[in-house]
Amino acid sequence: MSRIGKIPILIPKEVILKIENEKIIIKGPLGELYQSFSNKNIEIVNKNNYLFINNKALNEKNGRSMHGLYRVLINNMIIGVTKGFKKILEIVGIGYKASNKGQFLELSLGYSHNIMIKCPDEIKIDTKNEKGKNPLIILSSYDKQLLGIVADKIRSFRKPEPYKGKGIRYLGENIIRKTGKSA
Repeated sequence: MSRIGKIPILIPKEVILKIENEKIIIKGPLGELYQSFSNKNIEIVNKNNYLFINNKALNEKNGRSMHGLYRVLINNMIIGVTKGFKKILEIVGIGYKASNKGQFLELSLGYSHNIMIKCPDEIKIDTKNEKGKNPLIILSSYDKQLLGIVADKIRSFRKPEPYKGKGIRYLGENIIRKTGKSA
């Protein structure tokens, strides 16, 4: 049995949870999320404000892995609709800039043209451009999966290079630096 899958999930008072036809719907103060679970061996039980994920196929490797996966997905959904998630991207490089107008993000990354990105409505965008510091892109959302996809898409426009470290990186990300040619 999965060690992660055995841990019960506490359902806060402000969260409304519905389980219908292989689908779980979670509503909270920040939004609404749903996840379908088509695995016949996984059973979700709600008892006394705790959610238990039971596995009927303990001997199958796929059943054990799905047990922990569904528990983590549901737990992330509950955390998302109550507290939300945040990712901060840092732009390193001379002349690299970021600005936002509503849901549009404009990036100036040293290409011949600026890059315009329209982010989904579920994601809130904020940019900080302080003098003497690297520009920051702050993304926040209640959907962790969508937030990760959008943050990775933004990062893919100019990944950090290993020689000078220029590019878009997650705040606090450690880039392994290479030494250049020696004279």
